[in-house]
Amino acid sequence: MFKKVMIHTRRSIKFVILFMLAAFLIIGAVAFLYKPTYSVFINGEQVGYTENKSELQRRINDYVENGDGSSENIAFVQVDNLPEYKLCLLKKNIVTNDDEIFNKVKEQGITYYRYYAIAENQEEKVYVSKFQEAEEIVNGLKEKNSTNISNITIVEKYETEVKDFVTSQEAISKLYVEPVKIVKVAKKTTGTVNTSTNISSKKADIGISLIRPVSGTITSRFAASSRIRVSSHTGLDIATASGTPIKAAASGTVTFSGRKGSYGYMVVISHGNNVQTYYAHCSKLYVSAGQTVTQGQTIAAVGSTGNSTGPHLHLEVRVNGVAYNPQNYVY
Repeated sequence: MFKKVMIHTRRSIKFVILFMLAAFLIIGAVAFLYKPTYSVFINGEQVGYTENKSELQRRINDYVENGDGSSENIAFVQVDNLPEYKLCLLKKNIVTNDDEIFNKVKEQGITYYRYYAIAENQEEKVYVSKFQEAEEIVNGLKEKNSTNISNITIVEKYETEVKDFVTSQEAISKLYVEPVKIVKVAKKTTGTVNTSTNISSKKADIGISLIRPVSGTITSRFAASSRIRVSSHTGLDIATASGTPIKAAASGTVTFSGRKGSYGYMVVISHGNNVQTYYAHCSKLYVSAGQTVTQGQTIAAVGSTGNSTGPHLHLEVRVNGVAYNPQNYVY
């Protein structure tokens, strides 16, 4: 009995040894002819092979997070279909193609850029590359006491295209609004004014360029008739909100500032060559007679004083005391 057990044991040991030797030879042959590799698929389509899955994926992750380095404003790259990997045995004479796989990933990438918009009343005005620049602009406007600073905000943007950037100084110059120096309405009228109703339908050569004193809706045109007037309209009415700043249409000298009958509170500016502009129905006057003003300077605020049915600016252009149609020169 013992002898039979020993014979059986020897046979089993020989079988195990032969099995292990065969397995070793098979594994050796496979290792000699094949190498462990990853088959790579994108959106279900095989695009190649890689020996180093970790290195290829690290390279792709870096591209998704930082882009290709072409711009410091790249925030990230959107890639909808990332690679999938399946382990396989590949003949050693077959070459892997990591670069080709990586380029296929880049082909579908959508690059998003990060930059900053400076907005006024939620309307984007200028764009800068970095948040520090945006802060410099806001702080610069604060230091200059810009009157619109409470309406200025910084908006972080993520877009596939970037806007044209400006420098901090350019942005401050564009956004800055000079504080209005309010001059209280004088208790008595200063200066003199001609309020004749003489009008002309022709266009006189005034020798200067005018800008719009306010933006708004034209509600009554030059020479129009109305039940609230005893003569033809000597100017142009532009309706806008009460308190809206009124700007000088051109540089000149204030020759009248005060209340004048049906005109209400009014400013008259002389521009030389007997050319004058009138700004009537104001709620506040910020200049006095004899004061020199520049084009675009705030001189008054829109109101409804005098013979008026609502807040608006009554604008006149006069040459030698005769009223001409303001729309020949502005609006």
